[in-house]
Amino acid sequence: MIQFKNLTLARGARKLIEDANLQIHAGMRVGLVGANGSGKTSLFALLRGELHADLGDFDLPAAWRIATVAQETPALEMPAIDYVLDGDTELREIERELAEAEAHHEGGNLLGELHGRLNDIGGYGARARAASLLSGLGFASGDIERPVAEFSGGWRMRLNLAQALVSRCDLMLLDEPTNHLDLDAVVWLEKWLSGFRGTLVIVSHDRDFLDGCTTHIAHIYTERLTLYTGNYSSFETQRAATLAVQQAMFEKQQRQIAHLHSYISRFRAQATKARQAQSRLKALDRMEIISAAHVDTPFDFEFMKPERAPDPMLTLEDVSAGYDGVPILTNVKMTMRPGARIGLLGPNGAGKSTLIKLLSGESEPLAGKRMEARGLAIGYFAQHQLEQLRPDESPLWHMVNREPRTREQDLRNFLGGFDFRGKMVETAVAPFSGGEKSRLALALMIRTRPNLLLLDEPTNHLDLEMRHALNVALAEYEGSLVLVSHDRALLRSVCDSFLLVVDGKVTEFDGDVDDYLEWLTARRIAQNKPAGEPKVIEKEKPARREASTEVPKKPKGFTGSRRPLEKEAEKLDRDLAKWNNEKLGLDTRLADPALYQSTSTADLRTMAARQTELVQWIDKAEQRWLEVHAELDAMSVS
Repeated sequence: MIQFKNLTLARGARKLIEDANLQIHAGMRVGLVGANGSGKTSLFALLRGELHADLGDFDLPAAWRIATVAQETPALEMPAIDYVLDGDTELREIERELAEAEAHHEGGNLLGELHGRLNDIGGYGARARAASLLSGLGFASGDIERPVAEFSGGWRMRLNLAQALVSRCDLMLLDEPTNHLDLDAVVWLEKWLSGFRGTLVIVSHDRDFLDGCTTHIAHIYTERLTLYTGNYSSFETQRAATLAVQQAMFEKQQRQIAHLHSYISRFRAQATKARQAQSRLKALDRMEIISAAHVDTPFDFEFMKPERAPDPMLTLEDVSAGYDGVPILTNVKMTMRPGARIGLLGPNGAGKSTLIKLLSGESEPLAGKRMEARGLAIGYFAQHQLEQLRPDESPLWHMVNREPRTREQDLRNFLGGFDFRGKMVETAVAPFSGGEKSRLALALMIRTRPNLLLLDEPTNHLDLEMRHALNVALAEYEGSLVLVSHDRALLRSVCDSFLLVVDGKVTEFDGDVDDYLEWLTARRIAQNKPAGEPKVIEKEKPARREASTEVPKKPKGFTGSRRPLEKEAEKLDRDLAKWNNEKLGLDTRLADPALYQSTSTADLRTMAARQTELVQWIDKAEQRWLEVHAELDAMSVS
């Protein structure tokens, strides 16, 4: 096991972690979370043996093999699959010894021993395992023999990740492994890591990903390293209960929750599809707990109310789009109307970013018409826009340059909401991290007061606190938006509808994020079938949801009864009324500052835990209520 005893880590004169005492046992999968600059990178360096503790003791088994993802990839002519297999150092060592033994015509005993060792580590199936890893990370079957040098930077990072995964290590250290992955590769990696038998320590800012692959969360906060049992959602619940008793945070928490209630109410009023409502209600009702867990976030901003939007805002008529005259998308028909909140779904390379660039006006159609209404104000964010920041200038300079007539203090206050404070406001951008540059680019875009937001992977490089703040701000945003993201939590809570971008087409997707993931799985299975087998006919409506909402045809002479479902609906109504009333009472009591002066900490924790329990019960009951009424509606139609 890994053990920290009174451990202190520092960067120069600044302490990062002080007096840490915890144990990470073999087989635990630990998510390491904390604000940018809190010490996550230094802790990884300690685990890799590149840094020593300033005080205290750190123990890690000497025999453990450690795997990390290389940050550089040389432009090699070596085939991709061989580069990946280099990550299994024991395999390569045995293969080298075998080659030497055969070259020197060694005796059968040595050759037999080496082949036995190769068999023990599964060496004969290593190439197949590496090919499976590359497939899961999005590589086509024809790519695995291509030279490493032919791949772009993002795909080389995937090769480095595959090299770490193939290593058969005892301890795996992964730092933001999803940054260069699309949604289906993220989900594949999450499932692979959930079955990893070694010890895992992973830094990620994707809460759904952490939920799916971790058993514990290690949180760095105010120089303290605390280990929580459970995944990230469990950590948020535990942390929310702790923070709920802190009076100094209380008023800010209530303001955030009031904003979220307003958004939830707006969504409930607009929701027309039971299938979509189930997914959204589950995500939105969790936001109260999430808000409480992040009440002490340093980020606090909102989108300014846009000017009146034209209707329609933007229209594409039979548009083809691509690069260098080669179309990626064809015959695209799309109309953006005020209030639309659209998520773009599709496999990697299908054309989601191409569509975003087309909508933004950054690229021109190869055919067809793009018609922009008068009064349209586009706010476009993509990672390449970080390159447009002036490296020798400060965040404040960027703001003043755009708004020379605005009071400087107002601009400083606005930048403070993105955690640019003190000397950092006047510091040159050049040494900023990727997350800090992304925050500045977002701040500059928000100040343009757009009525149409076009966001292409806006959460890359952003930590969990900033992602939460962006989620809340987008929930309250009154304009229209189009979003591309591999952050499932953001897609679920922000988007009202989805478009599927695949095979050169853009079509409406009648489902939610979970439906899309099932669609991807079915598509991959169909594509991987041997040539002689019939392929499954792909449908844009996912199979699982069809099965759960479509009422089977009744055999002749059969008379179905609605009464059991009606009785269940009546019970759900009663339960929901009772639980909502109890929760309202708890909300009212916990909103009273006097409670915190007269009630013990233990009682406050009990009340906060009961509040969380009620939220979970209400969430499940509302989902079942929607399912029951969907079945009743289907019976009425039949």
